[in-house]
Amino acid sequence: MNDIENEKYKKAKKKVKEIKGFYSHLTAYVVVNIFLILIQMGLFSKAFFEFGFEAPTWSMLSTPFFWGIGLAFHALHVFQDKFTFFKNWEERKIKEYMEKDEEDLKRTNKWD
Repeated sequence: MNDIENEKYKKAKKKVKEIKGFYSHLTAYVVVNIFLILIQMGLFSKAFFEFGFEAPTWSMLSTPFFWGIGLAFHALHVFQDKFTFFKNWEERKIKEYMEKDEEDLKRTNKWD
């Protein structure tokens, strides 16, 4: 393999490792939070079967909420190349405004 192919391979391998890390993070998020919520609702206690479950409260949902924010940022980092909207948005807007200004200029100079 030459240097370019070797670099491409390393880059692809790093990307796959990042994606794998994200999916591991997502799996841990789902499993751990389901378990925590079930514990906090009292599913594993004797009282659950006698009195029913407790409605979710903020204290029950704060861990999934804040961890979910972190997970969302992890996803944005790993899949940033999928979000081409953000990457090229500024350039597209500049081009759009330049074309609009050019059309307006042509329209105003039409009668001169």
